[in-house]
Amino acid sequence: MMKKPIPYALIAILVLAAVLRVSWIARGDTMNDEVFYGFRAIGPMDFDEATDQTTPWEWFDPRQNSSMENLGGQAGIPWWAHWSFHDHPPLVFWIQHFSIGLFGENNFALRFPSALFGVASVYLLCCLGRRLYSERVGLLTALILAVTLNHNYISRLGMQESYVIFFLFLGLYFFTRALQDDRYWLGVGAALGLGFLAKYNVLILAPILFTYLLLFRRDYFRKKNVWLGIVLALSLASPVIIYNAMLYRATGHFDFQLSYIVGQNPDVWKVAPGKEIGTLGERIANFIPRMIATNSWIFLALIVASLAGFLSRVLRNVRISPRTPLWESQKGVLGELFRRHAVLLISIVWLLALLAKIGPSYRFLTMLAPLLALIVALGIDACVPFFAERRRMGFAFAALLVGFELFYTVNNLIAYYPAGPAPWLSSKVRYENYNWGYNALGAYFKKELNGKMPALTFDVKYTFLDAMQNRFLQKARERAARPYPALIVTYGNFDRGAKLWVLDRLHMYHGWPVITLDTYVQYLRENGPDYYDRVGFKTQYFVFHTAIVPTPEFQALIRDLPYESIRNPRGEEVFRIYKRSATFDSN
Repeated sequence: MMKKPIPYALIAILVLAAVLRVSWIARGDTMNDEVFYGFRAIGPMDFDEATDQTTPWEWFDPRQNSSMENLGGQAGIPWWAHWSFHDHPPLVFWIQHFSIGLFGENNFALRFPSALFGVASVYLLCCLGRRLYSERVGLLTALILAVTLNHNYISRLGMQESYVIFFLFLGLYFFTRALQDDRYWLGVGAALGLGFLAKYNVLILAPILFTYLLLFRRDYFRKKNVWLGIVLALSLASPVIIYNAMLYRATGHFDFQLSYIVGQNPDVWKVAPGKEIGTLGERIANFIPRMIATNSWIFLALIVASLAGFLSRVLRNVRISPRTPLWESQKGVLGELFRRHAVLLISIVWLLALLAKIGPSYRFLTMLAPLLALIVALGIDACVPFFAERRRMGFAFAALLVGFELFYTVNNLIAYYPAGPAPWLSSKVRYENYNWGYNALGAYFKKELNGKMPALTFDVKYTFLDAMQNRFLQKARERAARPYPALIVTYGNFDRGAKLWVLDRLHMYHGWPVITLDTYVQYLRENGPDYYDRVGFKTQYFVFHTAIVPTPEFQALIRDLPYESIRNPRGEEVFRIYKRSATFDSN
C-alpha cells in the first residue's frame, strides 16, 4: 500500500496529465490517419472512399454486380462484415462512435477517448513502476510520462496507439500481479483480448510474457489460470477471428493487415498505403532521427545519462578475473541484475524488434515512451542519495526538467504554432495536426448549415450510403431542420484526409451535395449553362484553395461573386468561399 502523502502526489500528477492531454485538444487540423478512423466511426461503416483500399461493404453491395459475381453472387453486406473493419479491428471505431454520439461530429469527440486512455496509462505506469521497483520510481515514472512530449502527442490524436499503449501496459501490470497471484491471469487475458480488438500490435505482449516465463517461471505453463486467461483472450478476440475466417471463405484472403502479414497479395489491395517502410537498413537508420523528432532533447539526454549510469554501476560491481570468463565469475551478480530488470529489458527488446518490422514511424515510436520514462525514473531515483544532501540543487534540477518538458509539450502541442528552432524548442510532431486552416473551413460550414438539411441530394454509388444518408436525414427532419437547396463545389489542392472530415463527411453522411469543380463543369457542358438552376439549387458555394493559381475558366465562373476569406490562426488566407445565391444578380 502507498503511504498517505503519495496518493495526493499521484492525484496531482494525474490532474497535470489530464490538463496537458485535454486542454484545447480540438486544435490542429484532422489530416492524418485519425480522419480515416473517425470518419468511419460516425456511422459506423467500413467505407471512406479510398480507391486503393476498397472494403467488403463495397464488394458485397447489391449495386456492384461485377463484384458480386466474383464473390459467388452474394447480395447485400453479410452479417460478419459488421463485426470488424477491413484494415483494423473494431474497438477503437466503436469507442469513437460512442464519443461522437455524446459530443457530436467534431475534433474533440474524435480525440477525447485517446486523451482518457493516455491519462489512464500514466496511472498504470505508476502502478507498474511501484510493483517492479518502488513507490518513488512509480511516481517518477508517472510524472515523466505525464509531461513528456511523445506520450502527450499520441494522447491528443484520434489514433489507435494511445489505446495500444494502455492495453499493452495493462497486460504487463496484471502480469506482475499474476506472478504472485495466478488469478490475475484472467486480467492478462482480458487486456490481451481487448488490446487485440484495438490493434494487432498489442499481440507483442504475448512474446514478452512468454519469454519471461520461459526464462524464470516455466512452472506457470502448467497452471490452469494461465490457460483460462488464454481462452478469455481468444473469446474477446473472436469477432475479429470470425470476421477473418468468413472473409477468407468468401474471398480467399484475410483482412488488409493480416493478408500483408502472411504474405497474401489480393487483387483488391495491390497498392498497400502505409506499408512503404523501406528496407531493414533504412528502418534502422531512421530510428535515431525520428526519436529526435518526437522527443525533447533533454528527455533524450536523460535516457542516455540513465543508461550510462546503469552501465557504470554494473561495471563497478563486476570483478574481472584473468583466469575465469566474465560470465562464469559474475553470473550470479549479472543474473540477479537481469532478473530484477527482466520485465523492462524483455519489453524493450521485443518492442524494438516490432519497430524493426513495422518501421519507426512517429506514432509507432510512442509505444516506447512508457519504457523510456521508466528508464529515466530509475536514473533519477539512483541520484536521490546524491541530492539528499543537496536539496536546493535537487529542487532546481527537478524544476528545470519538469519545467522544460512542460514548455516543450505546450509549445508543440497546445500552442497554435511552436516558437523556436527545432529540435531545441520545437518538434516535427506538430505537423501531425498542423493548423493549416481546415478547422476554420469546417467552422464556416457548420455555421452556414446549422439548423438546415439538404433539400436536394445526389444519387450515391452504394445502397449502404443510401441507408446511412436516409438515417441522418430522418434525424434532421425530427429536429425540424429547414430544407436548404445548396451545392458545395471544391477547387484546389485539398488534403484528402482533411477534406474527408470537413466536407466529404457532410456529403456521405448528411446528404449535402459536394462535388469537385471538374464534375461541376462537366455537368454544365453536358446539360447546359443553367443546369444547376433548373435542378433547383438556389445557393452554390465555391470553395477555392488559395495555394493554387486559378484557371481563367474558374475566374470567369466566380467573376463578381462575393466571397469570404477563411484564414488560419496566423491570419493567412487559406480558402476563399464564393457564394452564388438566387438573389444575387451577377449582371
